[in-house]
Amino acid sequence: MTRLTGRALRLTVYIGEDDTWHHKPLYTEIVHRAHRAGLAGASVFRGIEGFGASSRIHTSRLLSLSEDLPVAVVVVDTEERVRAFLPQLDELVTEGLVTLDDCEVIRYVGRTNDTGGTGKTDTKGKKSL
Repeated sequence: MTRLTGRALRLTVYIGEDDTWHHKPLYTEIVHRAHRAGLAGASVFRGIEGFGASSRIHTSRLLSLSEDLPVAVVVVDTEERVRAFLPQLDELVTEGLVTLDDCEVIRYVGRTNDTGGTGKTDTKGKKSL
């Protein structure tokens, strides 16, 4: 597991839910490439409404015909690792917005077991799922 505390860089890629890469969702390709690149983590967030450079509003409201909702892929790691990943985004993101923000990692802790449980321990040190 990557150890990460202190100063870091947050990469956010704003794209559409319907954007694809070789017939797969683009956000999936970005996450899998970030994983293969050894980045600390990546998350995808689906928006309920938004617009971008095209000025077309995309919304999840029932009466709307738009289905291409906004999606944000967020990656946090050291500046060096994030900047090394940027050339892959040049290849993948043909429409959208890519931003970088300085941030501070306060806590980055993963699971300690492979069972898929929370790995929490009780007051007597016994693991619970």
